[in-house]
Amino acid sequence: MTTFFAIVLFGAFIAFKLFFVIVHMRESLVVERLGNFRAVLGPGLHVVLPIVDRIAYRHDIREQVIDIPPQTCITKDNIQVSVDGLVFLKVTDPRKASYGIANYRSASINLAQTTMRAEIGKLTLDDSFKEREVLNDAIVKAIDQASEPWGVKVTSYEVRNITPSGQVIHTLEKQMEAERARRAEVTLANAEKESKILISEGERQEAINLSEGERQKRINLAKGKARAMELVAESTAQGVRMVAEAVQKPGGDQALRMRLQEKFIGRLSFLLQESKVSVMPVEVAQLRGVLDSVLSGARMGDAGAAVKTQKERE
Repeated sequence: MTTFFAIVLFGAFIAFKLFFVIVHMRESLVVERLGNFRAVLGPGLHVVLPIVDRIAYRHDIREQVIDIPPQTCITKDNIQVSVDGLVFLKVTDPRKASYGIANYRSASINLAQTTMRAEIGKLTLDDSFKEREVLNDAIVKAIDQASEPWGVKVTSYEVRNITPSGQVIHTLEKQMEAERARRAEVTLANAEKESKILISEGERQEAINLSEGERQKRINLAKGKARAMELVAESTAQGVRMVAEAVQKPGGDQALRMRLQEKFIGRLSFLLQESKVSVMPVEVAQLRGVLDSVLSGARMGDAGAAVKTQKERE
């Protein structure tokens, strides 16, 4: 009995394998009947006739990434570069992908390489580095148009590396060194220019400040001198007023003359002592008479002042 059930289960399994096929979500199957295309089987369980039907092609309907190997290209300015990239495509029509071309992956690689060489030849080396987006779009457009009969949709293309030859790299390095040296010189020149401008502005401001300080100093000195002269004038006027008031008092006239005589005698004595040249009058008697008259006048003034003082006391 056990053997019978085992034989039945094995027969059922064989029949299931022969008459049924399970298609997964990620793939699509192309079925032929007696050598002719019958149908494209999508995800799920399908019935096929053994011997009559056969699964001719099995396609992955997910987006695929194909590595484009490096190839040598010549740019517009005749520079040799090695370029590689990645192409992203997806099978949209399994029937066309099966019967439209023998190997769509190989065809896509060759077409991408050919298009890449053509597009690189339209650009200079500098443009090929700067305009990668333009290059990618042009390659995608060219491959997509050519792959439409294959049932394949090219979604994008990415240039991975653009590598110049060793000699070109050496030349570019020298060019970059020269450019860096030029930029350094320009930077130093600008820095020196800014430094000189700042120094000149500082010197100019310093001169302005010094001139302003000197002007203010002179103004202050002038004001000080004017104030001093004003004070001296006021003091002198005050002294003159006091002298005038003293002269108006009794005995003031004699006191003034006495003071003038003392000043005259003092200055004359100073001149006679300090002068290196002795000046003598022709007649000494005349000088003595002058001195006697001055001294007598002084005595009379003193006597008058004493009498007046005595009278005031009485």
